[in-house]
Amino acid sequence: MTDDIPTQPFVYEGLDPVPEPKSTIAEVSDAVKGAAGRVSDAIKTGRKPGMPLSILSNIAREAPLGSLLAAFLLGVAVARRR
Repeated sequence: MTDDIPTQPFVYEGLDPVPEPKSTIAEVSDAVKGAAGRVSDAIKTGRKPGMPLSILSNIAREAPLGSLLAAFLLGVAVARRR
């Protein structure tokens, strides 16, 4: 027997390798992609018949000038609060 201490830890067969750390840009990119996917899914859900986005788009299609006036007045009301 020798008193040598191994300089490297033992590597066993079958263990998962240590994943390489992601760069900050890759992490941010993944987060943005995930957020965009969730927003996209929410919009798709909201556009189903009878849902709020479907109702709003139908109103805007039937009365575009009235919808524009309502949006303008809502914007003015929100801007004056600040």
